Amino acid sequence: MKDINVTVIGSGSTYCPELVDGFLKRQDSLKLKRLVLMDIDERKRTIVGSLCERMIRKAGLDTEVVMTGDLDFALQGADFVVTQIRVGKLPARYLDESIPVKYGLIGQETTGIGGFFKALRTIPVIGHICERIEKICPDAWLINFTNPSGIVTDFVLNHTNVKCLGLCNVPIDMIDDIKENVGEDAEITYLGLNHLSWITSVMKDGEDVLYKLFDEGFAPKVMANIVDDGFDPDCLRACGGWPSSYLQYYYNRNTKLQHLKEDKKTRAQVCMEIEEQLLKMYRDEELCVKPALLDKRGGHKYSLAACSLIDSIANDKNDVHVVNILNNGTLPFMQDDDVVEIAARIGADGAKPVPVRPTWSRHMVALMTTVKAYEKYTVEAAINGDDRAAYNAMLVHPLIGDFANSRACYEEMKDAHREFLPQFLK
Repeated sequence: MKDINVTVIGSGSTYCPELVDGFLKRQDSLKLKRLVLMDIDERKRTIVGSLCERMIRKAGLDTEVVMTGDLDFALQGADFVVTQIRVGKLPARYLDESIPVKYGLIGQETTGIGGFFKALRTIPVIGHICERIEKICPDAWLINFTNPSGIVTDFVLNHTNVKCLGLCNVPIDMIDDIKENVGEDAEITYLGLNHLSWITSVMKDGEDVLYKLFDEGFAPKVMANIVDDGFDPDCLRACGGWPSSYLQYYYNRNTKLQHLKEDKKTRAQVCMEIEEQLLKMYRDEELCVKPALLDKRGGHKYSLAACSLIDSIANDKNDVHVVNILNNGTLPFMQDDDVVEIAARIGADGAKPVPVRPTWSRHMVALMTTVKAYEKYTVEAAINGDDRAAYNAMLVHPLIGDFANSRACYEEMKDAHREFLPQFLK
């Protein structure tokens, strides 16, 4: 059994008990020697951290639990660093979701102009964290759960020396849903970018049953944070795969925008309410388990994805996970330094991509290469505070586009988030 030290940056997140629950379920293969819970928000760090510690004590583990607001102290001796930060917290997310609607644009946490601004705020902070990892625990693995995960991971792998795997719970949810319907022995091909992905093949008894599933009206469950407007069967046949939930923002764009205009509360406001309910529950010193209310957030199976990945690296399992990694020739239509979301064998040396059968469609190639161009421009803008790169990012993105409109929205959002965008104030 491998002894590990884990540092969680952003431990005030109400998702943190889910992560601890994942470690508790892996006691037979992982010994959590030290868990450091780091967050700059002392209130949330204390409330959430205390529940995490009670869960560990109830399970009978002798894990050392440390709570701190000091990043350098938190990184000392870390084998794994899990990042789950939200720069500007939920009030910043509210701005990402509400301001774009005034300009007829979709405001969303990870895609469109809302996701763009989340990336602009987040990349400089992740850059600082990586700088300290390189200095204090250079052998540690960074498991990035911070959204937009694909863009953040692209930045880390191309602009730092940190060993990093980007992670999302979307792939595991989609794959599990299909296996539940077809059978555990189904061979499933999944590919794309983070929050822009498809299942492109479902092999069962030597037959690809993907289009049969289309005909039967089967649909994987939609993420808890997304209103399910479904996918038109003709849309599915045209694109040639099962889209992830987030592609509803692309394929059902007008409907999604209408929801945003008509909804009485933004998703950020709903999450604020859920978060306060959870924090109130977490303060109960009798509570020693992850509450069911946590599943109403969008991070279902987060712990399964994160802890199984750590288990695979720590114990050199060489089993398969879907992760965000450098393409390095895996998908021939993408560049080697593009971070893509694909299956890989995970062991002590990290990720080795599993060869992907050519099941992708021209539609997927076009959308992936376009959105990857947006992601590269976004990283450039976030690093340099470059308006020209930002304009290009917005012009390329399928959900933004029109220059005058997007620039007006951009200027308002840049001003609203100025506290978290120092790179643009030079």
